[in-house]
Amino acid sequence: MKKKIGIVVLVLVLIGTGKYVYDRHINHNFMTITEGKVYKSGVIPPDEIADYVKKYHIKSIVDLRFPGTGDTVNNPEIPAELTAEKEAVEKIPGVNYFNNGCDQVPDQAAVDSFLKIMDNKANYPVLIHCYHGIGRSQLFAALYRIEFEGWSNEDARNKAAFPVMFSSFDDGTPKGEYLKAYKTRKQKAEENKTK
Repeated sequence: MKKKIGIVVLVLVLIGTGKYVYDRHINHNFMTITEGKVYKSGVIPPDEIADYVKKYHIKSIVDLRFPGTGDTVNNPEIPAELTAEKEAVEKIPGVNYFNNGCDQVPDQAAVDSFLKIMDNKANYPVLIHCYHGIGRSQLFAALYRIEFEGWSNEDARNKAAFPVMFSSFDDGTPKGEYLKAYKTRKQKAEENKTK
């Protein structure tokens, strides 16, 4: 019996490891947020971008990276990598490249710029990406769901990471608290009316 349990555990570990390696290193943490509209990922090498654009009919890429943050763990952006991506996208006819660089928790200017991009229906389908594809891109995907699809803050936060517990979207974390407190443009407008 112990041997069977050991084999099952080993198989589960191998499956989990295989999925992690595929998601992170082969598929660049690419994920569908809303089929045919919004996708998110980590950095896709410049020589692979055209393949993703073609497969998912992407018209716009929103790059959330920017250099010089000093955060080499969460924001290990290298200017040459940003330039290489921008140049690769410029070679693909009909695809827009938007650099909307921000920290792990965005300031209002970065959110406003993102919402302006997403307000323009001609920009869809959109690929949102950061460096790893598990922090900023997930946060902005949650903002998209809240603003454009009517998701509650809590539902969008819970979908931002699996499991949410112990992730950067957990209760008490900067990103988790940011999403919990986020107010939509509609909510802000209604608040301004009552003042």
